[in-house]
Amino acid sequence: MSAAGERQHLLVSAGRGPQECAWAVARLLRRLEADADRRGVVCQRVETVPGPRPGTYRSVLLRISGAGAREFLASWTGTLCWQAPSPYRAGTGRKNWYVVARPCEVDTPHTSFREADVDIVACRTGGPGGQHRNKASTAVRATHRPSGTVVVVDTERQFSQNRRLALELLRRRVERGDRAVERAVTAGRWHIHDELVRGDPIRVERPETGPA
Repeated sequence: MSAAGERQHLLVSAGRGPQECAWAVARLLRRLEADADRRGVVCQRVETVPGPRPGTYRSVLLRISGAGAREFLASWTGTLCWQAPSPYRAGTGRKNWYVVARPCEVDTPHTSFREADVDIVACRTGGPGGQHRNKASTAVRATHRPSGTVVVVDTERQFSQNRRLALELLRRRVERGDRAVERAVTAGRWHIHDELVRGDPIRVERPETGPA
């Protein structure tokens, strides 16, 4: 992908923090989007999870694209801090509210399955089935080139039947592999919510004027 076409994803999360952290996500999001606009980077909200109060977010998934996407992403990756008194609890002295921002995978691959991408080879296998199976080479070894998945089927006496079964088995295994990758990507994204480390933020943002 060219520099002009770079596309990344960033998840900004309040983690398991109090309601003020969801409030901080919304405030930091404004700063992040304003920074992206200044740099000429496209920042799109892909998914938002509302917080406990109107106008707040537990998490926001962003798509970052443009020539400076990687540099912009690096400047907003890590622990972020919104420094302001709580708007909900006047008695608390805490002013630092932390959120986490991490790049994440979103687009999972879909492996196309075409018979033209499968190499079929007749072979002989041992085991039950008698002399006919070994001599006639009715077993099938099928290889799906794009994924490297290989299956061997010798359950039937006819090559054509084993070939049909091999193609179906290969298709199921390729689809199962895609689903496993998708589950891993989803799990990795959810794990980010538990990665919040309070203290030592890479950025500290504050209200400019007036109330936060």
